Amino acid sequence: MSPLETISTRVAAGGRIVIPVSYRKALGIKPGDDIVLQLEEGAIRLYSRAQALRRLQERVARAVPKGVSLVNELIRDRRAEARRG
Repeated sequence: MSPLETISTRVAAGGRIVIPVSYRKALGIKPGDDIVLQLEEGAIRLYSRAQALRRLQERVARAVPKGVSLVNELIRDRRAEARRG
C-alpha cells in the first residue's frame, strides 16, 4: 500500500465506518482492538494504541532535557510537599 493510496468508505448508522483490510493490516489493528482518533486540521488521524503510546513517549522525550529524571523530580516534589504539610 503506497502512502498516497486513497480508499472511499461510507458512514453507516451510528457513525460507523469500515476501515479497509489493507489499512488495518498496515496498522496492526484487529477486531476488538482499541484505537485512538485525533482531530487535526480538519482531518481525522487514526492510531493503534501502541502507535499512540509511542508517539506520546516520543513527545515527552523531546520535551524533557537530557539527564533529567521525571521520576526523581516527582519524588523530590512529593517529599517537599510532605515536609510542608
